[in-house]
Amino acid sequence: MKVTVDQDKCVSSGQCVLNAGEVFDQRDDDGVVVLLEPAPGPDQIENARRAAAACPALAIQIEE
Repeated sequence: MKVTVDQDKCVSSGQCVLNAGEVFDQRDDDGVVVLLEPAPGPDQIENARRAAAACPALAIQIEE
């Protein structure tokens, strides 16, 4: 699995961090998504998928 984010699309909702805090974070100044783990381990895959599904701006892409 490979995760990428489009920071230009991000609306700072925080759903990524709520669903997969080990994979995503948010910048302190504006809340835009920060990708911490572009290749999540097996224990993080489902959370990363949930985060992508919950993103209202569709700013998270997952390649299987």
